[in-house]
Amino acid sequence: MQTFERAECFLRDLAEISNEEDLAEALAEVTREMGFTYFALSHHGDIRRSPQPAIRLHDYPDDWADYYDDNRLGVSDPVFRASHLTSVGFAWSDIPNLIELTPDDHAILERAERKGISNGFTVPAHVPGESQGSCSFASPAGVSIHEDKLPLAQLIGAFGFEAARRLWRVRAPAARRLPKLTERQRECVLWVGRGKSDWEISRILGVKQDTVARHVKQARERYGVGKRTMLAVHALFEGSISFTDILRR
Repeated sequence: MQTFERAECFLRDLAEISNEEDLAEALAEVTREMGFTYFALSHHGDIRRSPQPAIRLHDYPDDWADYYDDNRLGVSDPVFRASHLTSVGFAWSDIPNLIELTPDDHAILERAERKGISNGFTVPAHVPGESQGSCSFASPAGVSIHEDKLPLAQLIGAFGFEAARRLWRVRAPAARRLPKLTERQRECVLWVGRGKSDWEISRILGVKQDTVARHVKQARERYGVGKRTMLAVHALFEGSISFTDILRR
């Protein structure tokens, strides 16, 4: 199955999911399809002591998860720290290019490797006003990462985290329903997803560039994202646009 087709299938599955157990099962299934052994989707920090409800889904070995939490590694995890410095997915082999690893970092990574968590790929999740987060896919040492699956991993990580946020907002005290995109906002977001600039969109839609910029800004504020590149991810997840819409010319 092609990348976009599998991603759309995953999105359809997410639309039917109403609890964390089913989300974890869906993530585990697609994780194996991509050639990874484990997944871990989480807000960053000390989850056990978080004052607010936090996202945490994974299928890592229980003894590693217990050690991780007992030693509050969510505060200093080198994978998490590296993810704070990029907005796109990265292989764990690239971590030394993102942050300077300390002796403690090396010890954490070596212990994780002994538990079967060695080669991985992490998709950062940065939402203004929330704790940093990420979705990681990992395998034991000796299991190669399939480079051709990484575009799908990028999409699954982003959509999976957004699905977890949807469930998390239901539990959070400040849960609220967002207003729908207007038709003009949806059109602008669609063309943003196709890689068009505000000026290009204005020419396509026959409106002023300032008008397009205003619609894009309002859409970003609605989704709570700072970068226009994240607009398409949120709109795709919500169903306001589809991959078919983006790919159609």
